[in-house]
Amino acid sequence: MAYGLIGGAGVGFALGGPLGALFGALAGHALDRLLLAPAEKPAAFSVALIALSAKMAKADGVVVPAEVEAFREVFDIPPEDLDAVARLFNLAKQDTAGFDSYARQVAQMFADDPDTREDLLDALFHVAKADHALHEKELVFLEEVARILGFTGAAYARIEARHVRRPGDPYAVLDLDPEASDEEVKARWRALVASHHPDKIAGRGLPPAAIKLANDRVAALNAAYSLITRQRRLA
Repeated sequence: MAYGLIGGAGVGFALGGPLGALFGALAGHALDRLLLAPAEKPAAFSVALIALSAKMAKADGVVVPAEVEAFREVFDIPPEDLDAVARLFNLAKQDTAGFDSYARQVAQMFADDPDTREDLLDALFHVAKADHALHEKELVFLEEVARILGFTGAAYARIEARHVRRPGDPYAVLDLDPEASDEEVKARWRALVASHHPDKIAGRGLPPAAIKLANDRVAALNAAYSLITRQRRLA
């Protein structure tokens, strides 16, 4: 069986921990190493995303038949990987390990890589929105995962604002005070767009589908900046 999305059955050996055990149940390998080699980061990202998405699918108490299809709406899964992704998704739903154990492993693996931790949180928001709704229990789930990944307070609000409409959203997206000057708004917008450019994602070695996250993130930054400038012209 091919595992183009998640990097190959051998990744289980290097992944270890609750995520490695989950993958091992699918791949049928014994797992004994806890360290993740840099070359396997794309696989770790994909396995973690599938596992956490499966746990999130149960967060609101409703597990719909089209979960994997919803996941597929967000990420391009090669046909040869569909069966593996569906099986891994279902295994994660049934796994006795809690979502927090998965999130803690990701936080440890990417402790020195806050950008990838943010990518994962963005990806979970995208999956949560695949059914065109964000349920309150899903938001509680996402906020707790964010806390484990190291995003709380304003840092979490900035990420959430890219996906959830709340009062003051455009300023939260840019992580700015509404009293910021026009020059500060423009400078912040330019810096964030440069920081979150899709090329940055590709440069970190994440799965190609993750580039969609960067495109959507930049679109959210542009929309926030455009809204602020329109509001200020009308004020």
